[in-house]
Amino acid sequence: MRALIFGIGGQDGAYLAQLLLGKGYEVVGTSRSLDESRLGNLNVLGIRNQVHIVSLSLMDPKNVLEFINASVPNEIYNLAGQTSVSLSFNQPIEALESISVGTLNILEAFRVLPLNVRLFNACSSECFGNTDEAGADEQTLFKPRSPYAIAKAAAYWQVSNYRSAYDIHASSGIMFNHESPLRPYNFVTRKIVRGACRIAQGKEEILELGNLEISRDWGWAPDYVEAMWRMLQQDVPEDYVIASGQSHKLSDFLSLAFERFGLDWRNHVIVSPQFLRPIDVDFSKGNPAKAANQLGWHARTSFEEIISLLVDAEMAGNCS
Repeated sequence: MRALIFGIGGQDGAYLAQLLLGKGYEVVGTSRSLDESRLGNLNVLGIRNQVHIVSLSLMDPKNVLEFINASVPNEIYNLAGQTSVSLSFNQPIEALESISVGTLNILEAFRVLPLNVRLFNACSSECFGNTDEAGADEQTLFKPRSPYAIAKAAAYWQVSNYRSAYDIHASSGIMFNHESPLRPYNFVTRKIVRGACRIAQGKEEILELGNLEISRDWGWAPDYVEAMWRMLQQDVPEDYVIASGQSHKLSDFLSLAFERFGLDWRNHVIVSPQFLRPIDVDFSKGNPAKAANQLGWHARTSFEEIISLLVDAEMAGNCS
C-alpha cells in the first residue's frame, strides 16, 4: 500500500506518516518547501528518512495532477493549507486559496485521471461555529465565523459534490481541536504550556493571551490520525465528526497546566487585545457517535492526560 500525504510536515501529517509506516505503507509526502525547518516534526518522530518528500504547491493544478498520476497511490490524505484561524483574519485570500482551491485541484485529478484511489480530506469543527451542549454531529448546519472556517466549509462541499458527481471514494473528517507537542508555539495550547514552563524557570513573568472564556473540544493528535485511516478502510465513503465529545474552557486548561508547575495562572496571565479575534467561537463540542458506531473509533486520551503529556514533553525540552 502506498499513501500520499499532502502537508506531511505538519502535526497531523507527521503522526499520520508514523501510523502508516507502522502498518507497512510506503509513504510519499509533499511540503511547500524542503527546508528542514518545515520537516522538523518528522525528525522529532524519527521517521524523516523513511518517507519520500517532494516540494509541491497545491496552487499549481498541473503539477498536482502529474504528481498524483506518477505516484500511483492507494490512499491520498489532504492535510495541506493554512492551519491558523487567527492568521486567516489577516490573510483571508491565502486561507481560501490554500484550503479551498488546493482541495479543488486534488479533486480535479480524480475527475481527469482514471484513478482507483481513496481520498481523505481534513475538514474542521470551525465550520460549525458555536455549537450547543449536545455537540455538533454530521447533520449540524455549518455557521463559520472565520475566513479559515469558510475555506474549510467550501472544501467540504467540494468533496461532497465530487463524490456524488464522479463516484469517487472521498471522505471528510470534521476534526475538532487536537493537540500534541508537535504544535507550533502560536497555537494557544502549546503557548500556554511553554509559557507556564518558562515562568516556573524564571525565564518569563507574564503570559499574554486572548479570550480565556472560550470552550473547546480537545483531543490528542495521535488518536485523531487513526480516525483518518479508519475512514479510508470503509467500503462506502462518508463524512465523520472526529471529537472527544467533551468541552472545556480555556481557563480550565490554564489552571491544570499551571498547577503542574506549582503556579496559579491568575498571577501570571493577562488578556491582551492583540490576541482577540474580530469574531470568535465561544463554545465548541462534537458528537462522535457515528465514528464510534461505524469506525469503532473513540478518543482514548482524556483532557487531563493531554495536558500532562504536553507538560512532560515541554519539560523534556527544557522549555526552550
